[in-house]
Amino acid sequence: MFIVSVPDLVVAQCTAGIVGSFPALNARPQERLEKWIVDIKARLAAYSEAHPDAPVAPFAVNQIVHRSNTRLQADMEICVRHEVPIVITSLRPPGDVVAAVHSYGGLVFHDVISLRHAHKAMEQGVDGIIAVCAGAGGHAGPLSPFALVKEIRREFDGVVILSGAMSSGGDIVAAQAMGADLAYFGTRFIATQEANAPDAYKQMVVSSKAADIVYTPVFTGVHGSYLRGSIENAGLDPDNLPDADALAMDFASSAKSDAKAWRDIWGAGQGVGNIDDVLPAHDLVLRIEAEYQDTRARLLGTAPAPA
Repeated sequence: MFIVSVPDLVVAQCTAGIVGSFPALNARPQERLEKWIVDIKARLAAYSEAHPDAPVAPFAVNQIVHRSNTRLQADMEICVRHEVPIVITSLRPPGDVVAAVHSYGGLVFHDVISLRHAHKAMEQGVDGIIAVCAGAGGHAGPLSPFALVKEIRREFDGVVILSGAMSSGGDIVAAQAMGADLAYFGTRFIATQEANAPDAYKQMVVSSKAADIVYTPVFTGVHGSYLRGSIENAGLDPDNLPDADALAMDFASSAKSDAKAWRDIWGAGQGVGNIDDVLPAHDLVLRIEAEYQDTRARLLGTAPAPA
């Protein structure tokens, strides 16, 4: 959700009862991060006070643990100062982040695309592992969730979260059946009113199919999933992209064009084919919850008979 997730979307998600998150790098310039966190905490506290019976979920901040992220230390100091409940890390083993977040009782969840990466995260003492599987948006992995989730679950007693092409409540039931505790949605929330995405981006998510997702390392140096239409709009041929630069992990395009990832080259997962509308985030969460309950009832044989 690089660029897409902003406080309005995070607050809408948390007040609907699900964890909302945003990448720290979305807050630009760097000084804006503290203002965002203070704003989110204040708005969630006010909502909780006004709706004492409503569940309000914690929020999370995503941190890229990589040498190209020159803001990491400063951003983490802000997260620690304001005791961000959940920090989500990616790319490198997050030992220092784990120690910092655990110092105030927070949780760290780490993105992985293989069991080898999961082992490294376990060694660092993370609280949860996010299996970023085939079909996920952004920096997705190549493995089937049937393979990776089960391998992680056999060796890890913490929280296991599945990411990859999920767009409905029924998908959450399937994730839990595989052994995951939670489901991680990204692309589906691009097509919400609160998302900081151009209308053209949201409409491309709605109109695209799984076959319109291009999986390539060209734009950041790490394999990622992107909308074919946005690549074409940037003047590139999705079927004939330049060679990737393995050292180009800098959130700018390493392709021979002026397009920037993710500003112009839009990320999305293979679940786009099951997204048909743009909704307020709260309404979307209610729909997902209803789908989840309906799917469970159907599988358990407790669904009402059709009229």
